[in-house]
Amino acid sequence: MRRWLRAYAAATATTAAYETIRDAATGGEGNKPSKGATAPYRDVLERLWIVDPVPAWAPTRNPLARLTHPPKHHLADPALAARLLGATATSLLAGEPAKRPGKGPLVGNLFESLVALSVRVYAQAAEARVGHLRTFGGEREIDLIVERPDGRVLAIEAKLGGTVDDEDVKHLLWLRRELGDDVIDMAVITTGPRAYRRPDGVAVIPLALLGP
Repeated sequence: MRRWLRAYAAATATTAAYETIRDAATGGEGNKPSKGATAPYRDVLERLWIVDPVPAWAPTRNPLARLTHPPKHHLADPALAARLLGATATSLLAGEPAKRPGKGPLVGNLFESLVALSVRVYAQAAEARVGHLRTFGGEREIDLIVERPDGRVLAIEAKLGGTVDDEDVKHLLWLRRELGDDVIDMAVITTGPRAYRRPDGVAVIPLALLGP
């Protein structure tokens, strides 16, 4: 069970396939267990709210084409993922990579997971649901989509950094072009020192200031 937990921790904020997680949990073993044999591990971890994936978002209004359906993997708390992977404050701040799916330093994935945890708490209080958006091939990705009961959405990107440029908001603006008024707002959550709104309408919000 601990090996499976570590494998899910390594896949934090990714849509890593079952096979990738299984290989990480059973590294070095010649005979890999079947999906049916290992599904109970995942089910138990989800029932205990230790593994808490963000589902893929399926719009209820103005459907978008070519969306993928795998969830994004998250644990209940990114601190648990860091502990399972043996990450320290020094290694995270140094940007050291971890043996896990995806690219870039582990701290970026953990930051996204912390943003997801915060947004989901606030969304639950507002009776909204939270998903993520990704098209086939990864041409378009948005970290979090918060959908109200009426089907209108808030689109959110998480960025480990204090500055936001046009590249960081291009998928948010694409979604607004596709869905029009159904996108009630767009935001990038950062580690920066101040909150402001860009000329294109995207809000930039430090995670430290995020609240209901």
